[in-house]
This record gives sequence, C-alpha cells and structure tokens, in this order.
Amino acid sequence: MHRRTVLKAGFGLAALPLMSRFTFAADQKPVSFWYESASPENQDNLKNILIDPFNAAHPEDLLSIDFRGSDLDKQLRVAMLAGTGPDVVFTAGPSYVAAMAQAGQLMPLDDYAKKYGWDERLLPLFLDLGRYNGKLYALAKTYETLGLFYNKTLFDQNKWKVPTTISDFEALADEMKAKGLTPFGAGNADWRPANEHYVSIAINSIAGPENVYKALTGAISWTDPAFVHSIDKLAEWWDKGYFGDNYFSLTLEQAFAQIASGQAGMAPTGTWNFTNVQTYFPQNNAEPGFVGFPSEKGDPIFALGIGSTLSINAKSGNADGAAAVLDYMFTDDYYSKMNSVWQGEWNLPLADLSKVKLSDKVLPLYEDAMKQLAGAVAAGKYGYTTWTFLPPATDTYLVSGMEEVWLKKTKSADFLKKLDETFKQERDAGKAPAVPPRT
Repeated sequence: MHRRTVLKAGFGLAALPLMSRFTFAADQKPVSFWYESASPENQDNLKNILIDPFNAAHPEDLLSIDFRGSDLDKQLRVAMLAGTGPDVVFTAGPSYVAAMAQAGQLMPLDDYAKKYGWDERLLPLFLDLGRYNGKLYALAKTYETLGLFYNKTLFDQNKWKVPTTISDFEALADEMKAKGLTPFGAGNADWRPANEHYVSIAINSIAGPENVYKALTGAISWTDPAFVHSIDKLAEWWDKGYFGDNYFSLTLEQAFAQIASGQAGMAPTGTWNFTNVQTYFPQNNAEPGFVGFPSEKGDPIFALGIGSTLSINAKSGNADGAAAVLDYMFTDDYYSKMNSVWQGEWNLPLADLSKVKLSDKVLPLYEDAMKQLAGAVAAGKYGYTTWTFLPPATDTYLVSGMEEVWLKKTKSADFLKKLDETFKQERDAGKAPAVPPRT
C-alpha cells in the first residue's frame, strides 16, 4: 500500500513473488523485496527494468519481488518484530524509519554509502532525512510534492485563471460550486490517510512553511494560532461543500478521474497522481494542468514529501545483495527507464539529472513539476508533508482527528492540543524523523 495512493493491482498474484526469467542456480543468494501494490503493467515494468537486468548483472544474487498490497505495512511490522521479513525493506516514509531504526530492525547503510558513493550521487537533504542518531538507515525511493491539479481545458472554456492566493482559490471554488461542479476531486474510500494530504496543504499554505518548521523543531506548539486558523479554514472548506458529497465513498483514483471528466474543478493532491493523468485526460479530450499550491502571500507552496523509503533488514541473510539492489536503482539509467514508463512513483533524489533521458512520451508537465520541486528544495523554499516529518503515532492521530473536526465531533483547538501532546511524547522518546536545518 502506497502511503498516499492505491494502485490497481493483480491481487490474484499478490502472494506470489515476481521472479526473474533466469534459471536459479544452487550457489545464488536470494534477495527478497516486499513491495506495495502495482498494476499488472507496472509489475511488468519492475520485472523488465529491475529484476531481470539486475539478476543478469549480478549472477551471484537472485532478486525477487513479492507484492503485498494494502497489507504491506502491517505484515512488515509483524515480520520485523519477529526477526524475519524481506532483505530490502520498503517503508511508507521517514516516520517509520525512525521507529524501526530505534528498535534495531534496520541495518546502518553508512559503509555501503561509502562503498558505492551514495553521498556524492544523492541529494544531501534526502540523505539527512534517512538518518537516525547520526547513522544512515534509509534512502528515499521517491520524493514528491502536493499541489493543485486542474483541467486546463475546463479552465479555458470558463476563462478561469489559475489561483495563486488562498482568497483567489476560495473565490474560484465558490464559482465552481455555483456552476454545479464539485470544487475538489477528493476521496478517501481506499486510503483514509488521504485526509493528511489536505492537512499538509492547509498548514503549509496558510500557516506557512516557516511555522511548520518551528513546530517540528519544538520552537512553537502545534496549538499556535496560525495552525488553529489553518485547521479552521480546512473545516470551513468542508462545510462549504468543496469536498463534495462523496468524499468517504470515492477512491483516490475515482476522485482524480473527476477532474479529467469535468465533474470536479480542481484536485488538491500530490505528484503521484501523474501516474493517472494519461489514463483519464486523453479519453476526455482534456489537457491537464499542475501548479504549486496557492498561499496566503501568493507564492506557490511545494510541500516536500518522501513517498517511500528503502532500507536493509538488520537480520538480512544477504545484506550485500540487498545493497547492490539499492545501488542498481539509484542510477541515471534506471531513473531514465522507470520514469519513462511510470511517472510519479520513482522520482529518485539523484544529485545530477543531466544524464537522465526520458521518453518523448513523458508529459512535459511532469518534467516541469519535478524541476520546480527540485528548485524549491535547492533554494530551501519548501514545505513539509505530515507523513514525512511527523512521528508515527502523531501522524496516525492526525488522520482520524481531522475527520472528527470535519464531522464536528471535536474542535480545531482540541484536535491540535491532542496532536501536540502526542508529538511531544514521541519527540521526547526519540521517535521523530530528522528535520534538516532550514536555509
């Protein structure tokens, strides 16, 4: 299960590992890799771009991928606690890494980083986010951002301008609603943590990234008036009907499809949805658009997220093989091939993309979005996604607590009070992910 999106999977194959076409040899050492869901097409992409070529280049190892679907997180926690599990550990983000590293379930990667030169090949910020107590435990599989997808064809027809401020954004949403459109293509039927996409958007675009950074580092509380205002605003959007009537019954993909069909006006969501653009926009003869999310001041906000991480099991029977798999993925060639067929899930944090060559079938919009995000990261002008920077129990409460605010079971201030208490407990217990200094 991906942290933010559910992909259509071949569930009948979920229990069977995807093996190489190469014959197993008695002296080969297996390398196991548990993955989330992937469509049949993307399972083939992993086989053709990762499994088969890796095994051909490393005849001493035999890589296999086991697709665990929506139960990956649960199954991984149980296995790791029992001292078993896969060699290559796929997690939903840094908040998981901190807890697993603290429990001694992950192997430090510093020696492998030195051996393979990862310190030079990967962006320093993402190496910092994979560290716990000064040691490197995880590499970011993909980095992403939240923004505003929209139907450019629909906007042109209605002579709508893409909003840059929160006030413009709200005015446009009101106009869409008056025309009978649902302002937001949104839903959480298949992934309840979709709730935190909107919390991340609100606190970064309304309270501002600087305040989020201060809260993450303990300089201010999550009960600060700036955050109360942000959550109040998110509740106001719910009350005004911006999320529509079917938020709890639409899947993430169904909600995004409404943007392409013109049933909804905008989708406040993440760059992982680029994987759905080609599925829905061409069949509706519509052109997609994507921008950084509007803000109070009018500057686009790019909240930084790590969609998932890759580590090595401390109990691995083939740690060297697992490290070789990681090294194989963090290359220009792999980046080029995988991003040419599967956008939004493999934006590896390579320091130099000058040698990356993407297929001419890749949307220029996707390339532009990734360049804007990379520029924001390089300039230190990025925001913070909750699933990347909050510790696990705090993040879990945020998901359920925001629903309680929307459904008027609690108030914004009370929600933030409990969030702050949970965060401080986890931070004091050493479970909070690393937060690099803001430049």
